[in-house]
Amino acid sequence: MEYDIVIGMEIHAELATKTKIFCSCPTTFGADENTHTCPVCLGMPGVLPVLNKKVVEYATKAGLALNCKIANFSKMDRKNYFYPDLPKAYQTSQFDLPICVGGVLDIEVGGETRPIGITRIHIEEDAGKLIHEGADGTLVDVNRCGVPLIEIVTEPDMRSAEEARIFAEKVRNILEYTGVSDCKMEEGSIRFDVNLSVKEKGSPVLGTRTEMKNLNSFRALERAVHYESKRQIIELKKGHRIIQETRKWDDVKGVSSSMRSKEEAHDYRYFPEPDLVPIVISDEEIAQAKAELPELPEAKKARYVSEYGIPEYDASVITTSKASAAYFEEAVAAYNEPKLIANWLMVDIPAHLKERELTMETIPFGPVALAGLVKLIKSGEISGKIAKNVMEKMFEGEGDPETIVKDHGWAQMSDSGELENIIKQVIADNPKSVSDIADGNKKAYGFLTGQVMRATKGQANPQMANQIIRKLVEEQIGSAE
Repeated sequence: MEYDIVIGMEIHAELATKTKIFCSCPTTFGADENTHTCPVCLGMPGVLPVLNKKVVEYATKAGLALNCKIANFSKMDRKNYFYPDLPKAYQTSQFDLPICVGGVLDIEVGGETRPIGITRIHIEEDAGKLIHEGADGTLVDVNRCGVPLIEIVTEPDMRSAEEARIFAEKVRNILEYTGVSDCKMEEGSIRFDVNLSVKEKGSPVLGTRTEMKNLNSFRALERAVHYESKRQIIELKKGHRIIQETRKWDDVKGVSSSMRSKEEAHDYRYFPEPDLVPIVISDEEIAQAKAELPELPEAKKARYVSEYGIPEYDASVITTSKASAAYFEEAVAAYNEPKLIANWLMVDIPAHLKERELTMETIPFGPVALAGLVKLIKSGEISGKIAKNVMEKMFEGEGDPETIVKDHGWAQMSDSGELENIIKQVIADNPKSVSDIADGNKKAYGFLTGQVMRATKGQANPQMANQIIRKLVEEQIGSAE
C-alpha cells in the first residue's frame, strides 16, 4: 500500500509593534523576566483592553502581501482554554470573522509551480513562557503575554516536507519584506504548527491528522514532517488507528511525542470579546495599505534578472533575505559589477557569517567595502586568492579593503621585469615541465603558473604571469631545437 502525505500549516508571527496588542507595555525581546507587564496583560480583574491600531495595519498588510481578501468588518473573540502561561486563562483571538480570508501563495518545487491556499489570517495575543527548572519546578515569564500575533492558516495543500519548508520560507520572507514582523526564529518571532495526515495514494478521503506545535526552524519543520509521516504510515500498516492529537517535537532526539488529545473549535467555547468593539476597515484604508506595500521578493527577483542581468538562481538566493537584497543593491550602486558582487554574497560571505554566528544585519563591514574589494580584483590590483585573505581581515575588523591590502603588502605584482626574473628562476628549477610542454603536454603550463604563484605568495598577476611563462618557455624550446 502506498500513501500520500497531506499537510496544512498554522504559522504564528509576532508583529513588529513597539507595544503590546491591548496595552502600552513594550514588546522588546530579552528583558528581565516579568518586567514588561501591567494590570491589562496580567489579566487583573476590572481592566479594559484597548486594541493597538498598528496591529490592524500590520495584519492588513500581511493579508494583502499573501493575496488575501481583507474583511471590512471583523471582531475579536475569547478563546477559553486553560493556559498556565496566560494569567487570564483565555486568549483574545478571532473566530468566525477573521481580518483576512481566502489567499493563495505559489511555490516552486522541482521546476513546477504549486498554489498553496491560505484559509485565513487572524489576529490574536501571544501567551507567556514557561521555564522548566528541573527539580525546582516550573517558572512563568509573562513578558510575552499580549505580544500581538497573526496566525496564518493554510489549506491542506502541501504534499511533502520539502513543500512545507519552501512554503514556510516564502511566508517568512514576505513578512520580513513587508516589515510587519522581524521573523527572528531564534527569538520565537515566527513559529510553525504542522497538521499532518496520510491517506491511501489517490484516495479523496483524508486521514486523521495530528498537529505538531511550535516548530522554530526550517530544519525542525522538515525533520518533523519526515518523522511524523513515517510514524503514521507504520501505524496504519500495523493495522492501528491514528489518533487525532497534539504532539510535541523533540529536535534533539528527532522524535515526536503525544501531548494531549486534539481540541475542536467547540472545546474552546468561543464568544465575542465583550470589552472590544468590532474592527471596521474601509475600502480606502485597504487601498492605502496596498499602496504602501514594498517591492516583494518575487518582484525583486524578477527585477534583478532583468535590470542587473544576473542568473535567476543568483537573484533567488540574494532576495531570500531583505537585508541581503538591500546590501546587494547598495554594493552595486557603489560599483556596477552585479555578478561579481552576487558571487561574494552567495558563497564567501555566508560561510563567514555562519562561522562567526553573524547575520547580514550584524556583518562588520558595509556594502561599499564589498564593492571596493570587487573593484580591486577587477582592476587587477589583487588576485582572487588574495581577495579571500582580504575578506578574512575585513571580518576581523581591520578596516576597508584598500587599507588592508596596503598594510599587508598584498598588492598584486604587475612589474613585468621583476616578474620575469622570478619566472626565469621557476623555469630553471623545473626543466621537466619545459620538456613536457615540448612533448605536447600543455597542462604543464598550469603547473608552472602554480609555482610562480607560490614563489610570489599569490601576488603575481596571473594573466601577466601566464603570458611571460609562455613567451619564455617557447623561446627556450625554440633555442633547443
